[in-house]
Amino acid sequence: MSVEDFFEQSLDNACIAGFDGYFKRVNPAWTRTLGWTEQELLSRPTIDFVHPEDRERTLAGRSRLREGQALGPLVNRYLCKDGSYRWFEWRSVAEPNRGLVFGSARDVTDQKLAEERLREANAAREKLEQQLILAGRMAAVGTLAAGVAHEINNPLAQVSGNLGMLREDVEAIVKHPTLDQVGELKELLLEAEAGAERIRKIVRGLQTFSRNQDESRAVIELQPLIEVSISVTLNEIRHRARLVREFGATPPIEADEGRLGQVFINLLMNAAQALSESEQATNEIRIVTNTDTSGNAVIEVRDNGPGVPANIADRIFEPFFTTKPSMGSGLGLSICHNVVTRLGGQLNLSSEHGKGATFRVVLPPARPRIEPPSAVPVAGPARAVACAAVLVVDDEPALGLVLKRVLREHEVSVVTTARAALELIAAGKRFDVILSDLMMPEMSGMDFYDELARRFPADVERVVFVTGGAFTPAGREFLERVPNERICKPFEPRTVRQLVQRIASS
Repeated sequence: MSVEDFFEQSLDNACIAGFDGYFKRVNPAWTRTLGWTEQELLSRPTIDFVHPEDRERTLAGRSRLREGQALGPLVNRYLCKDGSYRWFEWRSVAEPNRGLVFGSARDVTDQKLAEERLREANAAREKLEQQLILAGRMAAVGTLAAGVAHEINNPLAQVSGNLGMLREDVEAIVKHPTLDQVGELKELLLEAEAGAERIRKIVRGLQTFSRNQDESRAVIELQPLIEVSISVTLNEIRHRARLVREFGATPPIEADEGRLGQVFINLLMNAAQALSESEQATNEIRIVTNTDTSGNAVIEVRDNGPGVPANIADRIFEPFFTTKPSMGSGLGLSICHNVVTRLGGQLNLSSEHGKGATFRVVLPPARPRIEPPSAVPVAGPARAVACAAVLVVDDEPALGLVLKRVLREHEVSVVTTARAALELIAAGKRFDVILSDLMMPEMSGMDFYDELARRFPADVERVVFVTGGAFTPAGREFLERVPNERICKPFEPRTVRQLVQRIASS
């Protein structure tokens, strides 16, 4: 076959073009691919056929050709006669002395379309994975709902009972105070605080694991997250087994708290459900944490149940595979495996039939963050504020009253609407600190903040949000956007006093 025959019969689009930007010769493949006649292709500047988004890249490539450099692969789109575009992958060389370019353009449209379909499929798969993770998390919380209610009712009964006793004893002490009664009052108060703390941990667990949002990683300590996971699953565990904590030191890790907490909840629930309630006295679930020789955090959830048969152990992390058809969807362990591997970690099972099972989570430590050096201003000692002007904005009058009592050494004004707060400030009242609820009817704490920034910008930095949680996407986005400090409900009186003192002193 001669060179001429090769040029004419090539399946690729072969051409000769001039430095003047026009085709000098094209082979028949051009007409087959684009639909233009040879004369139509030769009569227009070649750049006219190039997609507008690709012209800058194409012209830059031609400049390199004029300098004697080979070009390729360069990918661009060429206009078809029917108005559509085809993707070409170019390889070209030039003869600057003759002002000619010799090029070959392979049609890669099908490949590009396949890549686009793959990207769309990956995006759809990613979205489905996120939905499955959320569905798994909500299913776990739903499964635990009855147990969580039971866990809350116990400390709630403790708090309510102690507060009832306090009321009766205070009435008696007012009439005939004795030292023994004062000591008993202190004991009742401490027990009520302990019960309230149990409720706080359970509620925090529910907030952590049920929130619906995109993955948001942060550096976290493992032990507090494991403890929250235990508090949510404890009612399921305590009726089946004894729980043993064997916590060794672990490095901080970078993860989404809610998703990793879901892993621990699922592993604890699986361990509990593997054990028979009739053998509660001898059943044991053991949580072991340590650091391996590579510096990774290791968390093991062990049970002494029947174990996992060898013939199904290698399928245990498959989606929809379950050994308990009546109790779950078969997604729990698959989701756990997905979450852990996305963190760069490993989730493994070791089990011997009849001798229990151990699920081992290995997570890489958080990478140290190097902060750029900055000049540290020398600050003088903060001035102590004996009596600060504090504004409390909360639609729950009872919470406003609590904060007023907590801050009784300060001058506290309480309003139940954001509009009332704005009216006070507009009337000339100035406050050292503004404690505002986030989620309120009519005008939310977010709207209040924005209106304050518009009308009284000097007061914005004095705002502290007192919130029981941001339950809407707008609320979460707002808290991520603004730099203001916040206090989570329920709160410690000492924490509120210290924060008010610090802000008022600044």
